[in-house]
Amino acid sequence: MKNNLLLTVFALALGNLASVAHDWTGSRPDGHAPIGVMGDHYHGKNEWMFSYRYMFMAMDGNRNGNDQLTVAQTAAAGPFGVVPLKMVMQMHMLGVMYAPSDHLTLMGMLPYNYIEMDHVLVAPGIPFTTKTDGVGDFKLGGLIKLYNQHGNSLHLNLGVSLPSGSIDEQDVAPGPGGFMRRVLPYPMQLGSGTVDLKPGFTYLGQTDDWSWGAQVLGTVRIHENDRNYKLGNQVETSTWIARRMSDWLSSSFRLNAHAWGNVSGQDLRLGAGPGFPVETADPNRRGGSRVDALLGANIYLRKGWLKGHRIAIEGGLPVYQYLDGPQLETDWVFTLGWQYAF
Repeated sequence: MKNNLLLTVFALALGNLASVAHDWTGSRPDGHAPIGVMGDHYHGKNEWMFSYRYMFMAMDGNRNGNDQLTVAQTAAAGPFGVVPLKMVMQMHMLGVMYAPSDHLTLMGMLPYNYIEMDHVLVAPGIPFTTKTDGVGDFKLGGLIKLYNQHGNSLHLNLGVSLPSGSIDEQDVAPGPGGFMRRVLPYPMQLGSGTVDLKPGFTYLGQTDDWSWGAQVLGTVRIHENDRNYKLGNQVETSTWIARRMSDWLSSSFRLNAHAWGNVSGQDLRLGAGPGFPVETADPNRRGGSRVDALLGANIYLRKGWLKGHRIAIEGGLPVYQYLDGPQLETDWVFTLGWQYAF
């Protein structure tokens, strides 16, 4: 499905090369990709853009491969004494972009994360919740324009993620000696603890009333962190199509495919060998893949004191997910954002 959609996008682009006289432009509501896509567009020389995104992900129930599991089945898979039930992840992302030239746009993004996970202590059936919040990993990057003619554009995404997020987060959880403050498992930590490379490319196309795009981004972990592990490498592919409804409004449909590996190494504070207390502490149960289908809308304000501001929304559901589980499965995702360029 992913490859077929990519071929369709590029076929549309080639078919419209002769009919589109203007270069690709961002000065229309669909001139920016759906708000869930990062690093989707570049800017002209000396142009700035500031942005804010609120991202939400809800996870409920466990899955192994394609199969959904009950609490009893999840506990037996370890066996695990603790089973996660639900997880909520919220992120506030501040972004800035600046173009020192027409061919290079620099960008930086700083997230603030809030993570909450509900569990049950299996044998006595006691529920409990762990929470953590704080600054995540800071990302720096550059967008290098390669081509922009006849309504089609291509640029490189080159970035790096710096380990500003904590990997030592704690909360009260059960274990030997009862409930006490303990180091939280991998998905509850705020950062990777490593310097990560983030290469990719983005293609954009436009006609008078339609736009489309495709993006491939990778995350490459280049070393272990101070706790002797590194998170799995990742690859993310998005393809989308948008319709300009008016000079200020566009709607979009996007498919987002995401694959990630298991943890390499191990945080020994979470246990070792067989008998991990909970699935989230097992480094070999962190990988997987997922495809989300998402609907979105972009609003581009063109008049008055809010001229140049953009407001965008996007939300969707997984249409496929395969997890090296048991792991909590994703139920739905949502992004709300604001952008202002000058």
